Amino acid sequence: MADHNDLGKLGEELAVDFLQKNGYKILETNWVFQKAEIDIIAQKENVLAIVEVKTRSTIGFGLPQDFVKPKKIQLLVKAVNEYVISNDLDVEIRFDIIAISKEGKEYTIEHIEDAFYHF
Repeated sequence: MADHNDLGKLGEELAVDFLQKNGYKILETNWVFQKAEIDIIAQKENVLAIVEVKTRSTIGFGLPQDFVKPKKIQLLVKAVNEYVISNDLDVEIRFDIIAISKEGKEYTIEHIEDAFYHF
């Protein structure tokens, strides 16, 4: 597996751990619908958090959250719609980004709630 794949997998594991420590129940990881993959589907109370995880070994080329493009957002919206309908859920939906970057030997985690409204 390529190093960037390992880094992405590590980022998703860190994100799951972070969410669980903050009271979220993880419903799905790497959930796929058509051409869209949702990294994490988590729930806290009546909020379904659709989480895109972006991990970078350096922020020299920009912040991790800067790499979520409009096409990706469009695919996520379609996938979430399918997930909610197929699971007959009555929840508030929120799109989040967990941005993980490495600083020295440590990883910093930033949870950006309602992230798509910040674009």
